[in-house]
Amino acid sequence: MAPKVFIDGEHGTTGLQIVSRLQDRNDIDLMSMPAEQRRDADVRTKFLREADVAILCLPDDAAREAVALAADAGTRFIDASTAHRSNPDWAFGFAELSPAQAKRIAGAQFVSNPGCYSTGAIALIAPLVASGLLPVDYPVTVNAVSGYTGGGKQMIAQMEDETRDDAIRAAYFAYALTLAHKHVPEIMTHTGISRRPIFTPAVGRFAQGMLVNVPLHLNLMTGSPSMADIHAALKAHYGDGSVVEVVSLDETAGLARLDPEEMTGTDRMKLYVCGKEGAGQVNLVASLDNLGKGASGAAVQNLNLMIGA
Repeated sequence: MAPKVFIDGEHGTTGLQIVSRLQDRNDIDLMSMPAEQRRDADVRTKFLREADVAILCLPDDAAREAVALAADAGTRFIDASTAHRSNPDWAFGFAELSPAQAKRIAGAQFVSNPGCYSTGAIALIAPLVASGLLPVDYPVTVNAVSGYTGGGKQMIAQMEDETRDDAIRAAYFAYALTLAHKHVPEIMTHTGISRRPIFTPAVGRFAQGMLVNVPLHLNLMTGSPSMADIHAALKAHYGDGSVVEVVSLDETAGLARLDPEEMTGTDRMKLYVCGKEGAGQVNLVASLDNLGKGASGAAVQNLNLMIGA
């Protein structure tokens, strides 16, 4: 019998993307609540408890409530909210985090889907900490720009409807100016860094895609590594690059610019080591689709691991 999969919050931005990835599959039974019953708590509870896997595309409090309603029924969860990303009892849904992470996800009842910005930041930082090249107390800075779909339906409406009085007119804007973005705790938890990073996110007037930058001073790293050393550490961690590709130094050196929409429509991620050998600095860049590997694509990857697909 095909596993039953219920998307709680299927009509939101992330949920709709997950539905589009799953709706034509015949190896799962995709459950969907009738639109007129979406606000019926009893019906929702029934769906949650009958599902083999529930994917939560909800605000944090609603996600916690969903888990409380059905965890005792044996329902397995993939939570796309922030609620459980730093909880050690939940498997963090970034399969490439370590050699053992995919196996942990596959056997877990509770899986937390990473945030989009943090996916890029963790992908760049965690292997360098694990290899010993990046001290855990290094003063990390993360600068990033995302497509506006990461802001959900309200921001999408603001960006795409120029007739609205509250439409955002800027081509690009920075936010989280208090340096207290919700992704910071999970970045610290899943990279192992001990000093709170300075994280400055921004949104551009493009729908999907993102670039996450982590600039580093090499003389503040263990042994003052070269660009080649850093590239080798990332390459060794991600192997064949089937999901996370570490772009060669030669290819990167030939680029004049990086396009945040490069990976739009994919569920993969590219990592670049930028700079000039011998200059003492590098800029590490992750390029991904904020709704692909940064959200819905990651959720489906985690689902596949959990059901053995």
